[in-house]
Amino acid sequence: MEPEIPELRRPWLIASFEGWNDAADAASGVVDHLIDEWDAKPLVEMDPEDFYDFQVSRPHMVRDDDGNRVIQWQTSAIYYASPPGWDRDVLLVRGLEPNYRWRLFASTLTGLASLAGATDVVLLGALLADSPHTRPVPVQGQSTDPVMTDRLSLTESTYTGPVGINSVVADSAAEQGMGVVSLWAAVPHYLAEPPCPKATLALLHRLEDVMQVPLPQGVLPEMADAWQRGADELLDNDPDVAEYVQALESERDESELPEASGDAIAREFERYLRRRGTGE
Repeated sequence: MEPEIPELRRPWLIASFEGWNDAADAASGVVDHLIDEWDAKPLVEMDPEDFYDFQVSRPHMVRDDDGNRVIQWQTSAIYYASPPGWDRDVLLVRGLEPNYRWRLFASTLTGLASLAGATDVVLLGALLADSPHTRPVPVQGQSTDPVMTDRLSLTESTYTGPVGINSVVADSAAEQGMGVVSLWAAVPHYLAEPPCPKATLALLHRLEDVMQVPLPQGVLPEMADAWQRGADELLDNDPDVAEYVQALESERDESELPEASGDAIAREFERYLRRRGTGE
């Protein structure tokens, strides 16, 4: 695979993968949103023959621009964009967690990013958690860069256990000398059906903190508000769920009140200042 790579300006690499790493499609929703907002252009597709089980990720029959029926193979693709007013470009990875050859997949992806001049990687994920939908969506993260870790008040991960492709790509990027940040949103497990625009918006906000530039929000705030109203209606119609959510609220408020009243408010104010000149 030797694509023609355009001349890019120290691009960021932002990646998400459907599947185990993407509860309620919250992480892939960020990349989809940015591809649309920035009118990102395709750069290269990973060869699906190398990485996917087609009985699991079945190809789709679709119609092309001329109305002909063609087979569309499920795979992962890299897009590129030049956001207006920025001094850096962006590579956006959108795809599926591979079924085979994870190390080759990760090294191919990060190798292409390195050829394009990428120096910083942000991997987005989402998991199901005991998180009440009535509170801000928690977004946890870690980084290989001590400066980034300190600036974002990240904590070192103590997790041990099974991992997804995000972790393998993160290791490969670090081996290539890139700075890596991983961000994970906690989606309420009792509202696991996709989409979850509230979690997508929370990830977008945290990504903005990482990149220190205003990111386009588009209709995501309105979608998140609509999702919130629908979730609140669920509580109104199901006393058992309402009681459970109240218990989660109590646990959350007791454990995270200092953070909510300090660092989180400061980050939101910084986002407000960045957006003042963009009309967002």
